[in-house]
Amino acid sequence: MKTLEPALASHLTQKVTTLANCWRLTRRDGTVLGFTDHDRPLVISGVTYDAVAGLGTSETVASADLSVGGGEIMGALSSAAITDADISRGAYDGATIDVFLVNWADVGQILHQRSGVIGEVTRRDGSFVAEVRSLADALDQERGRIYQHRCDADLGDGRCGIDLASAGYRGSGTIVAVESRTRFSSDGLGTFAAGWFQRGRLGFASGANAGSAFEVKIHRLADGIAQFELWQPAAAAIAVGDAFVVSAGCDKLIDTCDQRFGNALNFRGFPHIPGSDYLLAHPALTALPNDGKALVA
Repeated sequence: MKTLEPALASHLTQKVTTLANCWRLTRRDGTVLGFTDHDRPLVISGVTYDAVAGLGTSETVASADLSVGGGEIMGALSSAAITDADISRGAYDGATIDVFLVNWADVGQILHQRSGVIGEVTRRDGSFVAEVRSLADALDQERGRIYQHRCDADLGDGRCGIDLASAGYRGSGTIVAVESRTRFSSDGLGTFAAGWFQRGRLGFASGANAGSAFEVKIHRLADGIAQFELWQPAAAAIAVGDAFVVSAGCDKLIDTCDQRFGNALNFRGFPHIPGSDYLLAHPALTALPNDGKALVA
């Protein structure tokens, strides 16, 4: 139950009200952005809430149990603070959002309605839709380590120990042909085997996507020309001549860690855990030739 300040409670009883919705967005890098559906910017507690046309929300879903509720925020990329490039590079992933109801004629009359976490953000034709998850989403996140066959370290981090900056695990290329925002070909990487950069990180060094990085879905090699397909489309069009840097990828299996990287001592998984085939195994029965009785093998 929300407790209203007396001044706001009194204002809500009036026949005519001056109310607006405000959203305060706090990114993981500490950047704070404010937006309002009022027709003029509002300054509340030192944060400027920009008036953004076309910004709206869906119905908010909540439940009495610990299931994750939430809603959506959608609108056009009309604010200079929100750029397609930032959305593409995941700057808003995991950001927290606070929703307020405020009397725009007296911004001291304010009600904090709810908090949430930004989930998946999708964009299309200059607009975006951001999923807003309730704080119960934190209960769905992994904490600590999980016993599993695959490694739970990221290739190149401190627990892995591989230096991705070394020449054998890193390469530079220049795009020579483009099929789409996810598929293109490049030169300069013909010495690397096909699949070497699969699941790796590809970062653009020039062009419209400079500064953005994407995960490699497929890495092929044909007549010395490297062919790439990305998991997600680039925010801007990819052009011939764009330069990029790409690092090796890993499927997090023990054989790959040992044979490709020689790093089995740092493997952070549990490859010898019995699988479901072991759990479903049963004794085999073998008939004896003399008395016809069965023997458990």
